[in-house]
Amino acid sequence: MIIAVDGPSAAGKGTLARGIAKALGYHFLDTGSLYRAVGLVMLRQGKSLDDAVAAAEIAATLDLASVRDEDLRSEEVAAAASRISVYPKVRANLLQFQRDFAARKPGAVLDGRDIGTVVCPNADLKFFVTASTEIRARRRFDELKARHPDLSFEQVFEDVQARDERDATRTTAPTAMAEDAIMIDTSELDRDEALKAVMDVVNEHMAG
Repeated sequence: MIIAVDGPSAAGKGTLARGIAKALGYHFLDTGSLYRAVGLVMLRQGKSLDDAVAAAEIAATLDLASVRDEDLRSEEVAAAASRISVYPKVRANLLQFQRDFAARKPGAVLDGRDIGTVVCPNADLKFFVTASTEIRARRRFDELKARHPDLSFEQVFEDVQARDERDATRTTAPTAMAEDAIMIDTSELDRDEALKAVMDVVNEHMAG
């Protein structure tokens, strides 16, 4: 069984996807970490983020074990990931990695921007997790302010808006809700309420 969880940044899709995977005993992949890892390697090697060829080469030989999860969480790496994710060859080189992961037994949960539309269009269940731009920016700001005391909410809000614009308008695999996806708006939900809403759907599907 394959479950796709898509949505914009800071909507809570990663937390939900992890929760689903844990509840079912399935494998979990944060596909955004693949793009972050490519962005991180680009930064480490001093490559220009405008160098699509270099980004594609790194994506083709990516070893996730070579990067630590905590190194992927900085805003600099997130911004780099958003930049290099627009390159069609980067996306193509990471596509097979994601599809191979999705085929793992007994099942897999993948979260990202284009799982239900491009990576796993035949997924058994698809969710599109979203929240208002202001709510998502507030979550991101609360997450970052301890490490970046000089950061303002306005900066984070503008960054979230810019990232949404890039993700939604790129020519290759833009962020979009699959026609057969179920929308989960987490604007007014805490993580437990959101997970319950999703698991109710999952359990009903498995029972049927």
